[in-house]
Amino acid sequence: MFLYRIVCLLHLMDVNICRDLSREHKQSVERFISQPIPSGGSMLAGKTVFITGASRGIGKAIALKVAQDGANVVVAAKTDSSHPKLEGTVHSAVEEINKAGGQGLACVVDVRKDESVENAVETAVKVFGGIDILVNNASAISLTGTQETSMKLFDLMNQINCRGTFLASKACIPYLKQSKNAHILNISPPLNMKPIWFKNHVAYTMAKYSMSMCVLGMSEELKPLNIAVNALWPRTAIWTAAMKMLAGGDEIAKRCRKVDIVADAAHAILTRDSRNFTGNFCIDEQVLREAGVTDFNQYSMVPGNELLIDLFLDESENNIGIDQINNRESSNASTDESTDRVSQIFTHFRKHITSELIDKTKGIYVFNIAGAEPSVWHIDLKSAKGSCGPGEPANGTNVDVWFNMSSGAFVSMFTGQLKPTVAFMSGKMKVKGNMGLAFKLEKVMNQIPKQS
Repeated sequence: MFLYRIVCLLHLMDVNICRDLSREHKQSVERFISQPIPSGGSMLAGKTVFITGASRGIGKAIALKVAQDGANVVVAAKTDSSHPKLEGTVHSAVEEINKAGGQGLACVVDVRKDESVENAVETAVKVFGGIDILVNNASAISLTGTQETSMKLFDLMNQINCRGTFLASKACIPYLKQSKNAHILNISPPLNMKPIWFKNHVAYTMAKYSMSMCVLGMSEELKPLNIAVNALWPRTAIWTAAMKMLAGGDEIAKRCRKVDIVADAAHAILTRDSRNFTGNFCIDEQVLREAGVTDFNQYSMVPGNELLIDLFLDESENNIGIDQINNRESSNASTDESTDRVSQIFTHFRKHITSELIDKTKGIYVFNIAGAEPSVWHIDLKSAKGSCGPGEPANGTNVDVWFNMSSGAFVSMFTGQLKPTVAFMSGKMKVKGNMGLAFKLEKVMNQIPKQS
């Protein structure tokens, strides 16, 4: 590390090399030279880890985890100054990395731009002498349908997820192949080709799967160079600042895990022999179970709570719920039969509305139910007496949450055959409005006796 400092100082004294560095990257090197040299170290001590999107969330968590080993960490992210809604910048991340025992280098990077990525890679090499690990974490998300996805948003997701991953990998490979245990780790899901993971957000799925396709192809391409290429995806929803801005509500946070579980799983992958572990689509919990971890409550935002299963994963519970809906929707039930069943459920629900239930909920819900007549129904658990039935709530009442679903999905949910979280994550139910109150309704449903 001390020798790297001397090399950096010599580089900055060289006028020609200074011209090669952007002003931001030159300032990053100058800040790096002035930092104290950390002590300690472990499995990744002295290794250089280049992480895109590392100013917050999962990327920063991985950065802090490898920093505990004494790694050099390049924080390659776009946030140079504070965001009004999202905490963290490349500079604040570096401060935390240094405190954790690593050596951080802040690089303001737009992964969509060749020059930006290439300059950051060159800066990292000049400062640390090479690159041993690349984590492609930067990503953009919009869970919108085809008509709701603008081409600007489509391009953004593909430029960051697909092009950014390919570009960062391409730029790092010349240095990774010089490492004794080189890894590329993409934070992306297994390639699950079931239509259900495309139908509700095809643009995002295409963009995210492109990161996984890089794993599929590059793992074979780079195997002769002993560069491992793997993917890592969380089994459950992970609570981050971005997730908070996207979904809102503490109720959702209670159903999520902390970023630490992904960071711990990433560390377990990155410390494996690159010659023998490549081309894998890993799930965080599975990786840690294989590593001997048994206590997963430590990763829950609220230990003991039921967790939200993440996108793109098939689990037995999800498959049962989806099959039940599909069977119900494929039946030949008439509109009259569907309406009768929906009406019975609302009548049953109305009988169990109490002042205590209203005080605990404080929400108004509107359901657009395809296959029922009328198609619009409501549950008012905010007004003094509450109400429940066909049509929208009384005039002047502000609706908190809108649900869109088929009559089959509605009946399955309110009869206890399908969990609302499964319906939501599988795309059988669309939700708009206050997500925290949406999850409160699920709690209410669990308290009311189910109809058979």
